Amino acid sequence: MFALVDGNNFYCSCERVFQPRLQGKPLIVLSNNDGCAIARSEEAKAIGIKMGQPWFQIRHMEKSAGLTALSANFPLYGDMSIRMMRLASELGDSQEIYSIDESFIGLKGISHVTQRAWDTRAKILQWIGIPTCIGIGQTKTLAKLANHIAKDADRKPGIYPARLAQVCNFAELSERQRLYLFERTDVSEVWGIGRQISRSLKGSGIQTVQDFIQLDPATVRKRFSVTLERTWRELHGQCCINLEEIPPSKKEIAYTRSFGKPVRDLLSLTEAITEFTSRAAEKLRRQKSLASSILVFIHTSKHRTGPQYARSITVPLVRPASDTQSLLASALHGLKAIYKPGYDLIKAGVILIDLTSSLIEQQMELNFASSPIDNRDKLMSTIDTLNDRFGKGTIIFGSGAIANSKQKQWSMQQQRRTPNYTSSLKDIPTALA
Repeated sequence: MFALVDGNNFYCSCERVFQPRLQGKPLIVLSNNDGCAIARSEEAKAIGIKMGQPWFQIRHMEKSAGLTALSANFPLYGDMSIRMMRLASELGDSQEIYSIDESFIGLKGISHVTQRAWDTRAKILQWIGIPTCIGIGQTKTLAKLANHIAKDADRKPGIYPARLAQVCNFAELSERQRLYLFERTDVSEVWGIGRQISRSLKGSGIQTVQDFIQLDPATVRKRFSVTLERTWRELHGQCCINLEEIPPSKKEIAYTRSFGKPVRDLLSLTEAITEFTSRAAEKLRRQKSLASSILVFIHTSKHRTGPQYARSITVPLVRPASDTQSLLASALHGLKAIYKPGYDLIKAGVILIDLTSSLIEQQMELNFASSPIDNRDKLMSTIDTLNDRFGKGTIIFGSGAIANSKQKQWSMQQQRRTPNYTSSLKDIPTALA
């Protein structure tokens, strides 16, 4: 048995915790550079705002519909996610954090599951203010589908029985009741069935989950794929996807950003690439990996007038490394090779590729005494510790501070960003006496 705990409209819910006045009002969270809507409250959805809709198209709704738009505050969302996941883990014996707002919980040996789910939901809401929905099923795919039904039963009354709102446990339903729900659920809502597969299924007359599960598994494999057959078996209660309590290491690590304003000079680009490489290196060390190469890219915007320019380069390292100094040397070497003056560059980034385990690399080398590599690793560990304790950017490399930090031309536009209420001492809310 599995449960899926999902934070409702998570980014918007995080903002509402510290601004209760936004409850019941249309609210959206904007992407980097305040470009488009990446999170919407139910009230924002009701007035017709679409996911990914550009901000300039809906800006007029601030006055006409009372819309509030906020810049993304990812440090806040990340911290609130950690708090929510800790409480969610109490529901079962194991946990897989699937995304910033979703968590699979293993329920092996757990009794009174539905009541525990209601208690866990109430605790998350009371302790940190995040509303959640919980789906429970014999497999992860069924738990995901049950979560969808719990959400839609809550926010769209009439589609599903009201008693399934917020918490839906397939294990408590009869076969007839489950088939009734499957008949009312579009096949595209099944975890693992994307847009392309959904279009193909519907082209063959398979519209609902009920239509899909009535297929023969051999037919699913032959006409579609082994992966889709696995989804079919999961919907029939056969567990094919295990819980991943320890997430697998990433095969590539990217850090890319669009600039708040076009950048032309090499100095500003150097500063940006330094910060991007430093952040990517932190992620690399966190998963105990080494990079053998680094890709650097810069480009203009096809939506702006003027000459267009886009270049990238992959720079191999002398030896696999995770220290920022080695990665940065290669990144800046690559940047100088592809930079060309006279263009309004709007985006840049770095991608660490050819990753290997740092543990394997250490076993491959004989190291009888302290070396510069040892000292470099200790330095990186110290820098990471200080930045974790006092905030990112507390310790930076010199090439990242060329320009005045208060006037970084390449910084993202986040004019509507709220304070870091939970991760910065100066931003902790205070109550008036």
